[in-house]
Amino acid sequence: MILSSAPVANLVLTLLAAAAYAVPAAGAARLSERMARTALWIAWLLHAVVLAWGLLGTPARFGFAPALSVTAWLVLTVYAVEQQVFPQLQARWALCGLGCLAVLLALQFPGTPLHSAASPWLALHWALGIASYGLFAAAVVHAWLMMRAEKSIRMATDPQAGLPLLTLERLTFRFATAGFILLTATLLAGWVFGDALYGQGRSGRLDHKMVFSILAWLVFAFLLFARLRMGWRGRKAVRVLYVGSLLLLLAYAGSRFVLEVVLGRNT
Repeated sequence: MILSSAPVANLVLTLLAAAAYAVPAAGAARLSERMARTALWIAWLLHAVVLAWGLLGTPARFGFAPALSVTAWLVLTVYAVEQQVFPQLQARWALCGLGCLAVLLALQFPGTPLHSAASPWLALHWALGIASYGLFAAAVVHAWLMMRAEKSIRMATDPQAGLPLLTLERLTFRFATAGFILLTATLLAGWVFGDALYGQGRSGRLDHKMVFSILAWLVFAFLLFARLRMGWRGRKAVRVLYVGSLLLLLAYAGSRFVLEVVLGRNT
């Protein structure tokens, strides 16, 4: 079992991070604002240490679960910073639950060892890709909050998100635009410098990851164009954002899940 073979220090740090995330996730209604915020920051720091352990350790490992864990950590980073500007933003319980699941999933599926002969530029390429994952995930979270606020308005109840609907919409598409820019840079780098990054003959190769990434890029490009030229907003725009995000999730995390878990391959 993978849990029993994990290094003791990594196991302890992961369980501590999961427990720290679980505190505000499970006890959101019973904790004071200060206690919940403290627990979130402790969990965030422990999560960062766990990620560094996996990515900088010997051997360094990566896979679908660590990618999702990094994405969750980036979303929580965005939330922690954003709440300093918008204290009324309320999504802590859901995001802490997401963080708890992410660190435990990465413990169970730590990924495969990275090839020692990989290009030093590969880390930058992956950083761009994971950063785009994080930004689109942040866009999805804000879109969910936007739909929740819209539902509250329609039902004449107090919006639980705490932010005006137009502010949530503006933030959603700012994150989506930033994610699209990074995704474009990631695809261009993989297409042009594929041989240097992954080895001879890999440049321009249309594997499953590339196909899903290009499909996601096309969906996001259409969404941003439709919003700019046709004024798309609300549920229609959010549905397209969800479709693009799902395709992007399938591009790396989905394909790696099939390779690592379903097929049991380490390449």
